[in-house]
Amino acid sequence: MILEGTGLRGVDHIGLTVPDLDEAIAFFGEAFGATVLFRHGAYSPRPEVNERNFARARDVEVAGIAMIRILDMNIELLQYRTSDPPRTWPSTSSTGGHHVAFYVEQLEEAVDRMREAGIEVLGEPLPLSGPEGGPGNRFVYARAPWGLFIELVSYPGGKAHDHASV
Repeated sequence: MILEGTGLRGVDHIGLTVPDLDEAIAFFGEAFGATVLFRHGAYSPRPEVNERNFARARDVEVAGIAMIRILDMNIELLQYRTSDPPRTWPSTSSTGGHHVAFYVEQLEEAVDRMREAGIEVLGEPLPLSGPEGGPGNRFVYARAPWGLFIELVSYPGGKAHDHASV
């Protein structure tokens, strides 16, 4: 392992870029009970720092950052100002595309509640198959208002790979 001996202990947070920080905080709060750990305001990194340290355009400004917590997961929400904002979000198959998955015990109820709240749920729950399969194992994707894909997953008896002998 490359990081062996470095004291690797776990995941600290996941960072997500959002177009509107307040909207994202409200969405995660209403949908998943997120709490805000901290916020900090706008700042402008030096152009060479933007380019070298963050692989972004030289003129990008940080409009604001918030660290939220959902259950035991920290999510850093970042809003930027840029002269060239993206016009579309990545698809689930795009390089750099991503999703955040949440385990729920009552998948149908979760889907119903998301739809009632106006959250776009993509299709109906599908069975998990292969190494994730098992009786009652299912998942469904949804999309946050700004395009982030969210997966709801349920596997009440565990997944096939949990029970496979090595």
